[in-house]
Amino acid sequence: MGVLYVGQSQLQEPVEAANNDVMAPHFLVDPLWPKPLPNHWVQGNTIGVDVDERDHIFAVHRNTESQFMRIQEIGLYSGVAECCTPAPPILEFDLEGNLINAWGGPVEGAPYVWPESNHGIDVAPNGDIWIGGNGGPDSHVLVFTRDGEYVRTVGAPGAEMDSNSTTAYGRVAEIAIDAANDEVYFADGYVNKRVAVVDLNTGAFKRYWGAYGSTSVDDDADDAYVPGEPGPQVFRGPVHCAEPSNDGLVYVCDRGADRIQVFRTDGTYVREVIISPATLAQGSTWDIDFSPDEDQEFIYLADGQNFKIYI
Repeated sequence: MGVLYVGQSQLQEPVEAANNDVMAPHFLVDPLWPKPLPNHWVQGNTIGVDVDERDHIFAVHRNTESQFMRIQEIGLYSGVAECCTPAPPILEFDLEGNLINAWGGPVEGAPYVWPESNHGIDVAPNGDIWIGGNGGPDSHVLVFTRDGEYVRTVGAPGAEMDSNSTTAYGRVAEIAIDAANDEVYFADGYVNKRVAVVDLNTGAFKRYWGAYGSTSVDDDADDAYVPGEPGPQVFRGPVHCAEPSNDGLVYVCDRGADRIQVFRTDGTYVREVIISPATLAQGSTWDIDFSPDEDQEFIYLADGQNFKIYI
């Protein structure tokens, strides 16, 4: 986890090496991945990606009409052209970029309420797919099999949002599964100002915490962020990631305050790091992932406001 120990000035420069022995990884964009979709489908804003044990890539995208230029992009859907129409929101690809399966979306009479705005996806060890949402009434998370069969709802759709609730959530931004402990972490979220943890097998609520490990969150507290001054005592939000690591820590993205806060899995506060502190608007700390080695030597941090990935 050495990346988060370096100073802010170092985080602004290209990383040459994490230590004397291992060079930081380099990546090249594959502009032809994935392959063109069938059925004149087009993909909207991709808002979550995860990979299962078969190396199949699951992506959730926003496929509602409002996400496209109706005449120019989804003319088939609009009845004015031969192409195109939004693809189903859950897309499964193989490593070569071939579409394997596609499913999801609202269904009349279904036993679930599909999110108003899709946001976040994670694949459980048994292949179940967990999906969040950050639309107006999205106070829940959905679970399906990898083939799109409904499993359960975690939370209560359309419930009042409250950072101290044990029954509902507040526009969950991201989901991260800790398979070793049968737990699921919610970055909760776009309204709530906390991390919430539920049981992987049942969805039952287990615990939550706010900034600096607080166990009671004041949703009305001052969350103003001013570069160069101490950050707010609550998450400014959106709380955009909550990623458990192999060494028993949880890395939380407080996007609007340009910071990552690190906790133990019980919510005990460990430290924080500020990333690109002059960033305002949407903030700098959007998402985190770890390198796939057992020691997780590298952390990848996505900064969507500045269009960067830090290693």
